[in-house]
This record gives sequence, C-alpha cells and structure tokens, in this order.
Amino acid sequence: MKKLTLLLLFLFSISINAQVIYEPLYSSKLGETREIKIQLPRNYDPEDKNKYPLIIVLDGDYLFEPFAGNLDYQAYWGEMPKCIVVGINQAKTRDKDLFYDKEIYFPAHEGASFFEFIGMELIPHIESKYNVSNFRIVAGHDASANFINYYLFKDNPIFRAFILFSPDLGPEMTNRVRERLSLMNKDSFYYVATAENDISQLKEKIMAHNAQLSALTNPKVHYRFDDFTDADHYSLVGLGIPKALNEIFSLYKPINKQEYTTQVLTYEAGPFQYLVKKYDDIKSFYGFEKKIVENDIKAVAAAAINKNDIDALKELSRMVRKEYPDSMISAYYTGLYYEQENNLKKALQYYQSGLLLKASDFIDKDVLLDKIYTIKDGN
Repeated sequence: MKKLTLLLLFLFSISINAQVIYEPLYSSKLGETREIKIQLPRNYDPEDKNKYPLIIVLDGDYLFEPFAGNLDYQAYWGEMPKCIVVGINQAKTRDKDLFYDKEIYFPAHEGASFFEFIGMELIPHIESKYNVSNFRIVAGHDASANFINYYLFKDNPIFRAFILFSPDLGPEMTNRVRERLSLMNKDSFYYVATAENDISQLKEKIMAHNAQLSALTNPKVHYRFDDFTDADHYSLVGLGIPKALNEIFSLYKPINKQEYTTQVLTYEAGPFQYLVKKYDDIKSFYGFEKKIVENDIKAVAAAAINKNDIDALKELSRMVRKEYPDSMISAYYTGLYYEQENNLKKALQYYQSGLLLKASDFIDKDVLLDKIYTIKDGN
C-alpha cells in the first residue's frame, strides 16, 4: 500500500508539471455549460506542427487525473507519445448523460444529446484550439464504459481505441459489439477490464462479453481483456490504465530486446529497412511523425553489425546525420560505418569531429575518445 501511495503521489506531481486547463464549455446540444479538463503535453507550443493523439475521458471528475498522470509519466520516458487529454466532469449529470432507451437500448433524450455533444461539439472545439491528430481514444468506467460502445456503431467511428473499465453492459450490447467489431476495416483497439472483486452482477456480464469477443478473428481489431486479481471495481482502474495504454501504443514504443531478436534481426529486407517501416507504420497508424530515437538507432546499428550488413550502416549513418546534425551520434554512427568498412582514416576523422558536438544519451566524449584511441593504438 505504501508503494502504491508513493506511485500515485509521483504521478500526481508529474501531472502538475504538465499544462492543465479547466474550461467551461457551452453546449447547444445540451442547452447548458459543461466543465471540462484539458491536459496539454509538457512544453506544448501552439506554433509547433506536432500533432498529438486525443484522449476523451468520461467521468472526468475522477478518471481524468489517473489518465493524465500515467500518460505524462510514460511520455516522459519515451514509452508513448505525448497526448492531449480531455476529461468531461459528469458528477451532477451522469444519469441523464448516459441514459439509453429501455426498449431499443440506444441513447435517447439527454443521452442522445450527450452523445452528439462529444462528437459534434467537444471534439471540434478541441481540434480548433489545439494540435491534435486524428487518432482518438475514448475511456469510461461502469455506466460510462457501456456508453462509449455506441460510438462503434457509426459507419465511420470517430474513435480508434476504446477503453472500458468494468462496463455496466446494457442489453444486447455484447451481440452488437461483436457484430460491429467483426466488420471493422480500420485498425482499432478494444480494451476491457474487470477484477476478482468486481461487482458480481457486472462481472458476470463482462465475462460473457469477453467470451464472445475472444472468438473474433478480424485482424483489424486488437482486443485485450484483463481480469485483475486482488482488485475491486475501483482499484482495477489504476491497474488497467497502463495496461490499456501500453497495448494501444505498442507500435510506438522504442525497440526492446524481444523486438530486436524476433523482428529486427529477422527482417528479410534488413535492419535499416525495418527501421524505416517501423516509423512509416507509426505515421500511418497514429497520424503523426515520430522523430527517430537514439535507442532505435543503437538497436539497428547492432543488428547491422551482427549481420555484417554494411549497406544498412551506411543508410543509418545518413539518416542520423540528417536527423541529428548537431549531436555526437551523427559523427559516431558515420565513424562506425567507416570503421566497419575498414576505412579507419575516415572513421577517425568523424570520431574526432564529434568531440565538438553535443553529447547524447548514449554517446559522449568518453565513448568517442575510446574509439579514437582504439584506432590509433591499432595503427
């Protein structure tokens, strides 16, 4: 419990450092003003061309801060992209917001208005003010987790990822969701979580929901289900948020040991082309470009040396010089290419030129000097 408390305090302190805006937003659909919370990425610059995924969090009164803290924490370490998070406060309006007709089991009256408020007013409002990509995530808990399913039933869903924590599933919802997901033609994520000590009447339906969805064979649908031990209806949220986000942003993550072994080393076109494909896929999938990170450069260089692929090192060095002209890594990887080509004179020139550049996370003067002395001693 002490460790959990310290982690929550740490996440809260991180979210404070990000830009959080509390804004009243008038809705003509609802005929009233709603309170929303907006967390912008650290150092957000409206003049920057960077685009950020948009995450809409229902039940923002209590779900916004855990999401905001987790996202900011993982983005800080480069594990996922910076995101814009929007929470909708519903403490006073929850029942009418999430209302659905008891005969057709679709949003009606105030529920239909709230459904339209999110898609026709809130999202356009955020898009008009901030640099968001077209990759959108929506999350809810209990009744609001059930409600977000309705966005699946549009011909072109406005969300690409759905996070459902202990959903209070309405009648016919499982059949409808299964049918809709089986027809999805765009890569989408659907995450569901329950817990060992979840509310029994909810869990029974959730387990049946999972049994149906687990049989899906649509390759466009990335489905994950978690049933957490030693957790209840409320604590499962803290466990589920990082699980869901890690699943959704798995493609974005830096190359790890498993990816290096099973994909980078085995890619038929070679390690450099794997790197190109990975970053092209990120742009295509999430709707924004990711600057190549040093961890991935290091992994591809190691794979190129492992496979004696000199051409891959050559292409990698060109890419690094273009992306990081003022960093030591531009000189290091160019020097490494020439060293592997056995052109030690050129390698030495580049290693020495790097001493005047800026150090990176992995390459500093000591690393370059080691290379310089090794070449000189060898001659």
